Amino acid sequence: MEIEQNTGTTTWMKRLHNWRVEHVSDRMFLIILALIVGFFAAVAAYTLHSIINLIVALLTSSFSKSSANWLYLVYPVVGIYLTSLFVRYIVRDNISHGITRILWAISSNKSRLKSHNCWSSVIASAITIGFGGSVGAEAPIVLTGSAIGSNLGQLFHLDRKTLMTLVGCGAAGAIAGIFKAPIAGLVFTLEVLLIDMTMSSLLPILVSCVTATCFTYIFSGDAALFTFHLDNEWGVQRIPACLLLGITCGLVSLYFIRAMGFAEGIFARYKDRPYLRLAIGGSMLSLLIFLFPALFGEGYSSINLLLNGKTEADWNQILNNSLFAGQAAMLIPYLAMVLLFKVFATSATNGGGGCGGTFAPSLFIGCFTGFLFSRLWNLEQVGRGLCTPR
Repeated sequence: MEIEQNTGTTTWMKRLHNWRVEHVSDRMFLIILALIVGFFAAVAAYTLHSIINLIVALLTSSFSKSSANWLYLVYPVVGIYLTSLFVRYIVRDNISHGITRILWAISSNKSRLKSHNCWSSVIASAITIGFGGSVGAEAPIVLTGSAIGSNLGQLFHLDRKTLMTLVGCGAAGAIAGIFKAPIAGLVFTLEVLLIDMTMSSLLPILVSCVTATCFTYIFSGDAALFTFHLDNEWGVQRIPACLLLGITCGLVSLYFIRAMGFAEGIFARYKDRPYLRLAIGGSMLSLLIFLFPALFGEGYSSINLLLNGKTEADWNQILNNSLFAGQAAMLIPYLAMVLLFKVFATSATNGGGGCGGTFAPSLFIGCFTGFLFSRLWNLEQVGRGLCTPR
């Protein structure tokens, strides 16, 4: 029976292939596939964020904002453990560091990604992040989109160059769908995945980006991922502050990269002892999230809080759910400690067996660096009498 089914499937695919060759040119067929890849990338991104939001709502809806919550010591460990079980006994393959696996597939495996990558990263990262893992969903979605493009190309037995283009379409569609920014998806693919910038590859990637963006708007509305307001127009007198902020962000980025490498090196020593990695990573992550709940999950809510706050009361909400709730004087020390420990929370999540990327943590650290810098700069200006406190 199985042989008959396989034969029937093969015959159906052969007929479809022959019809396509006769009626649809290779160029037009690639455009059609790019559109399909963009659609499924948008579906994957929407599905992942919906699952994450659902898990977070179920776990934290009853938390008190005015005091610490002890369940923060439990949820992250449970999330990492469930992710480890899912990967070990269901997926049975390494799915971490999605961008690295895409680059490896392009360079060493003829752009062929395994079929389980079309769904496994979505489930694993949803569990990890939903339970508080301090990582991002971008890398898993990019891997998912690329896998969709790769497997769709393999289904039609396309050549290596076309497969590479479809992998790029999936990655670009994923980024475009997440941020509702088609140009960002295009630039990401060309710069990070090093897809050839020729018209034969550029047009399909653009189609995938626009398709993913349009369907994301249909699925989730027109709300932007990040919103902000400007109190005053930018003036040339702010140039020194902007230059110093750039230097500060560069130093923080260097710290992030070096500390991440150091922490991942420690966890790599125990790669053959998963339960020890779980104990170390889970304990570290849970303790950090209990002390600094802003480290829970992707952190996009904290970013929007700092971006859109207008008063001290707004910004002090970042202290909610923690031991420092209601202590406005602890805002700057709290932000500094979150900035310092974010890299270790991210490393503990992935090192302990979770699944997620580092793109969202880098945005998180950048936002906290900018806000902390602005607070300290304004305090210094107030101290010198150059401006009035808000």
